[in-house]
Amino acid sequence: MKIAFFSDIHANLPALESFFKDTEAEQVDAIYCLGDLVGYNVWPNEVVNEIRKRCIPTIMGNHDEALLKPFVKEETPSNKGLTRTLITAENRAYLINLPRHLKLSFNTQNKPFSLLMTHGSVKAINDYMVIDYPEHEVLDMLHNQEADVLLCGHTHKPFHRVITDGDTYKHVINIGSVGKPKDGDPRICYAIVELNQETSPNSEHLKVTFKRAEYDIEKAAKAVENSAFDSAFGEALRIAK
Repeated sequence: MKIAFFSDIHANLPALESFFKDTEAEQVDAIYCLGDLVGYNVWPNEVVNEIRKRCIPTIMGNHDEALLKPFVKEETPSNKGLTRTLITAENRAYLINLPRHLKLSFNTQNKPFSLLMTHGSVKAINDYMVIDYPEHEVLDMLHNQEADVLLCGHTHKPFHRVITDGDTYKHVINIGSVGKPKDGDPRICYAIVELNQETSPNSEHLKVTFKRAEYDIEKAAKAVENSAFDSAFGEALRIAK
């Protein structure tokens, strides 16, 4: 089974369109979104609409969570304030009622095998799960949630980390960002995880592929620069920082 996980679109419609085109070519069996549909660009409604019409299971990101706060008129509109003025009431209702975590449970080799999806980490929606996050804290999270794999986003920097846990193995997969990469590569980034009956907690091998694809970066960057958003967000798309 091929499962695509993506996150941190941040209202970047051209990037999202590239993602859907790429996953169609990959012929994935399922798609899950790890949040932050909005923020930093001018297409929050278009992005939400595309995900909703495809019925993609989605969890809440910290920018989605920010819409829970009451509207406050700002003298100098902030990123989150501008997003609040753009988003429709219907799409806001969708975003603020998303779940915080999702879990997928499989039975392979007659043993349970579970994948846990979060945006930041189990601790907090805005926690930065970096590659050198303290090992004992990661293991505590996974043990408490009875999960073998932790999938997350938020940092916009992809990695796959394997942690030895007695005679078994745990995996942390940060899936990167579709709409706002920060690892120096401006192409969209998402992860494909492949599971079969050979998959086991006793194996350190889990097939994870980080996919990159081109998109119309200039269209996205110029949309920012021609809007009330800080033009620095447009340049950040070009240099992936």
